[in-house]
Amino acid sequence: MVQAHRHEASGNAPERILRAALDAFSEKGFEGARTRDIAARADVTLGLVQYHFGSKEKLWKAAVERTFGELSNGLEALLANPAGHDERELLRLLLRGHVEFVAEHTEFIRIMHDEGKRRGARMRWLVDRYVKPLHIQLQPLIIRAQANGVLPRGIDPVHFVYIIVGATGMIFHQAEECKRVSGIDPAEPSAVEAHCRAVEALFLGHSNEGNE
Repeated sequence: MVQAHRHEASGNAPERILRAALDAFSEKGFEGARTRDIAARADVTLGLVQYHFGSKEKLWKAAVERTFGELSNGLEALLANPAGHDERELLRLLLRGHVEFVAEHTEFIRIMHDEGKRRGARMRWLVDRYVKPLHIQLQPLIIRAQANGVLPRGIDPVHFVYIIVGATGMIFHQAEECKRVSGIDPAEPSAVEAHCRAVEALFLGHSNEGNE
């Protein structure tokens, strides 16, 4: 049986499983998603899911790590190598990058909204591993931006982070509602670009580029 699993695992099965798991967990939550259904979505056997990821909990963590790791790496790379950008430009790049990321990974937003409202072990794991380190990384940039007049002073950085998260991601989390209200599909490239510029203007004011 192990030999069969190893033979089947030689293709892109792990990637398909993670993709299917992200979709299932974002649509149904951890409790509602079943590994049997995830296996069916990925077109693999349930045994292969268990072979690669073990328990449902480990599969959830692997799926979250796959997506959150991509977001964290992009942020860390920008903050570690600002390449001469001042606080305004760094914030613009971060805002734009986050909008583009959540537009492409709507399942990430849904999972974060679902787990963030619970006092469970998965929320604590998410916060300790990813969310709190991101807040810590962003805090010095926000404080410098406040000191230099780029952002309003007297507001705790934690509020800025949550306001940014809401401003950048809500339209994608509520995509079906947005379509019904406005007829706009927020995932369309032109809509993503428009949202990038709107968020930039909201936090940083209009730029010449944004008014062209």
